[in-house]
Parts: sequence; structure tokens; C-alpha cells
Amino acid sequence: MRCPNCTSRDIGKIGANQYYCWSCFVEFNVSGEEVRVYDVAEDGSLVVMDSVDNEMEYGTGA
Repeated sequence: MRCPNCTSRDIGKIGANQYYCWSCFVEFNVSGEEVRVYDVAEDGSLVVMDSVDNEMEYGTGA
């Protein structure tokens, strides 16, 4: 899987269908084909950036 914001493979799973990108520091969640991207504010709250409706690449990351 790649980050929908920067296309990096350096992501980690933080919850059910919820991921964090270590390259661009955003959180995103996947629900079917819908992807929501969140910016992490200084206080730790999540701010919706945009909906990404393109296909994501799933795989082992190898």
C-alpha cells in the first residue's frame, strides 16, 4: 500500500483501516474505495485534508 498523499511506502497501521505515513506525516483511513486523508494538528487533533478517490496499491511493500 502507498500513501495517497505522497505515494511513499513508509506507512504504519495504527488502527482498523487506519494508517500513518512516516514520510509526509498524515493519517488516512480506507473504507472500500474511499480514502480520507487527515493532517495531524499540533494538539494531536485530525484535520480533514481531502478525499482521494483513486486506486490504491495494496501489497506487501517489498
